[in-house]
Amino acid sequence: MKDGWFHTGDLGLLDDLGFLIILDRVKDIVIRGGENIGCAEVEYSIHEHFAVSEVSVYGIPDPRLGEVPCATIMLREGQTTTADELTDFLRDRIAAFKIPSKFYFQREQLPRIASGKIAKKILRQQTIDRLADA
Repeated sequence: MKDGWFHTGDLGLLDDLGFLIILDRVKDIVIRGGENIGCAEVEYSIHEHFAVSEVSVYGIPDPRLGEVPCATIMLREGQTTTADELTDFLRDRIAAFKIPSKFYFQREQLPRIASGKIAKKILRQQTIDRLADA
């Protein structure tokens, strides 16, 4: 407890009616050149695309900006899309600096941790390893 608030590690805001809206986790933020990017907001926007079954957004290291957002996406059966198509799709939905720098597509379900949540740390490390090998 601090100043009457219980600190959980979640980010939220109070709406006009006084309801608390949970936006994201503090640790689920990508800091791109000093700009905070909530992964959940970007995931939600990507998930609105008809070809996307599930998505995970996470930060990967960048020598100039510190971190940049990256997305791993499971496509719906029989659907396809490209990084350029998704980038165009996102331009009207989120700020340009929030659009992932890289998109990785797969047909299988994204890896999970024991609780059933998507294993972002694993996806992030796989991406970092993939970029190091390139």
